[in-house]
Amino acid sequence: MVRSALGRWYEDGDAIVSQGEAADCMYVVEQGEVEVVQGSGENEFRLAVLGEGEFFGEMGVFDRDVRSATVRALGKVQVMTIDKATFLRRISEDPSLAFRIIKKMSSRIRDLNNELTGLKGKTGE
Repeated sequence: MVRSALGRWYEDGDAIVSQGEAADCMYVVEQGEVEVVQGSGENEFRLAVLGEGEFFGEMGVFDRDVRSATVRALGKVQVMTIDKATFLRRISEDPSLAFRIIKKMSSRIRDLNNELTGLKGKTGE
């Protein structure tokens, strides 16, 4: 990891956040791609690949619980960290930002629901 004025640089395979660690901020991918995974070893499951302009870790800003997934760099990636105070300031400056984040979170929940429904159908439940 290397810091720059615009964010931190990570190399391929570097963990940006790890499942189970304390969460207090969110991240925006400025350059490159990251993968979001749950579990470990043979039980690791890729949840998503996120690219430039996409965000992750937003639940940490809202609930300050532990991370629900690990996020790793896919190749060289630059990521900006946004803490709760910065997030709230940006929301007050641009209220539509809150709507865009909620819209994206809703989309992620809908995708998860669709996947779970698909899995239910495959098991015959």
